[in-house]
Amino acid sequence: MGLIDKIPGFSGKKRSSGHITGNKARNSDDAEREIEARLEYDRAHRTGFGRFLRHPLKVLTEQPVNILIVCIPVSLAFFLIGTATMLRQYGLSVLFTTTIIDDIAVISILIAIGPLSLLQIRESKRIKNLEEALPNFFRDLAGMNDSGMTLPNAVHLVSAGEYSTLTPYIRKMDSEMSWNVPFVQAMYRFGQRLRTPLADRSVDLIAKASKAGGDASEVLRAAANDTYEFVKLKTERNNNMMIYVIIVLVSFLVFLFVIFVLVTTFLSTMSTAAQAGGQSGPQFIKNLNLFFYKRLFAHAAMIQGIFSGLVAGQMGEGSAMAGLKYSAIMLLIAWIAFRFFV
Repeated sequence: MGLIDKIPGFSGKKRSSGHITGNKARNSDDAEREIEARLEYDRAHRTGFGRFLRHPLKVLTEQPVNILIVCIPVSLAFFLIGTATMLRQYGLSVLFTTTIIDDIAVISILIAIGPLSLLQIRESKRIKNLEEALPNFFRDLAGMNDSGMTLPNAVHLVSAGEYSTLTPYIRKMDSEMSWNVPFVQAMYRFGQRLRTPLADRSVDLIAKASKAGGDASEVLRAAANDTYEFVKLKTERNNNMMIYVIIVLVSFLVFLFVIFVLVTTFLSTMSTAAQAGGQSGPQFIKNLNLFFYKRLFAHAAMIQGIFSGLVAGQMGEGSAMAGLKYSAIMLLIAWIAFRFFV
């Protein structure tokens, strides 16, 4: 045994120090694994089905089409359950002698397209407000940069202004740049949050020109002029096409009026004559089924209302989905007209 080994407690202290160092390393590894697991868990719950479970209302309303995840199953369930209930209580005759199934079908369609049309109206209004505020934002940013400010300082100063619904997005961009996020990356994130075609085009123009080393002020001013002209042309187009939307709506109302006159005068008179004439008279009049023709015209009016609304949306706003509000309104008008007045 050497001299060092004879020193009391020396070897024990050496082993204890190594043991403590090993524990610290293991604790550090465990902490890193725990942090990675938490990050992975949070990442999994920010996308896909996990995000839907965590924020269902936000996911359903952030884009109009997402609401169909709920509306389509609910409308199908309502139609199937309602139809099955009517068939069980009244038998197959309910399909041919009453309009109960038609009422269930109309309500099911309104359940499917009603919330979607409301969210589409809100989304159209949001996009319009954002696109109208973009030119002012780019123009003010270019003016600040011309005065000698850096882009982060210009964004910070501009974020204190008021730009309608665009203001929260600008302040979010300023917050990111305050954490040393590069201007190009912050601009890309800004465009992704806006989720509009005009914003994507403008942001892509600014980012690519900034990467190429161009004059930031000139690029921002060009983007401001481009967005202003785009919004101006879009507004003019909507105003010019509004007359065609009105024509579609008036044509539908004229169709309803003609059917109303036809059913309440011509067909009703022939049906009364057939009942009074007994076996005499033409075969067509004797076999006239007024209920059948009313239901046939009702189906024709409802179908025309749905597809006329889609055409009106495509012509007036450049999107068939934007016409769902017209489809829902005309479908409801046709149903009420034939259900209570014809």
